[in-house]
Amino acid sequence: MSGPLARARALIAANYGTPRGWVRYLLGQWDGIAGPPARFRQLQPAAIRRLVFVCLGNINRSAFACAVADRETVSCCSIGLSTTSGAPATPEAIATAAELGYALDSHQATNLADFEAGEGDLYVVMELRHAHRLAARGIPAGNIVLLGHWARPLRYHIHDPHTLSREYFRSCFAVIQPAVLHLIRELRLAASPCTRR
Repeated sequence: MSGPLARARALIAANYGTPRGWVRYLLGQWDGIAGPPARFRQLQPAAIRRLVFVCLGNINRSAFACAVADRETVSCCSIGLSTTSGAPATPEAIATAAELGYALDSHQATNLADFEAGEGDLYVVMELRHAHRLAARGIPAGNIVLLGHWARPLRYHIHDPHTLSREYFRSCFAVIQPAVLHLIRELRLAASPCTRR
């Protein structure tokens, strides 16, 4: 198949992973416009002692985000909402991270149920539904932020690349890396304790 429809599908696959990922992106962007402007965006830098990057499996997105933050000597860790503790990063994540100069070879996933929370944890999520799941578990909304607030352009939904193409892994990680760096820059300018590892 060729023509505009095929090109549109290829563009969606490269930039959003799947049509579902594109729809979730659009819904996330709409929520960012129509929802409360400061929701999952407010920081209290002086109270933040550790960044906790969160996604579903902790084998792709949050693992990579944590690797980026770790290189910046920020106190950080990563967890998954539905994963097996000890699981390695996926081969695609390892290879894509390596293209950007980061190593995920020794990464081991941590399930939320096995995670030891600490005072001053800031939960940094990839999707609004992750934020809602954490809030439903009793984590205060003020301790949760959506990483996409620091992406440029803003991206309120960073779709899971798991089992998708290398092209989308690259697009996904290209959103995550600068977003993490922008967040850290803001925290560093505010002299947050998490930046003094």
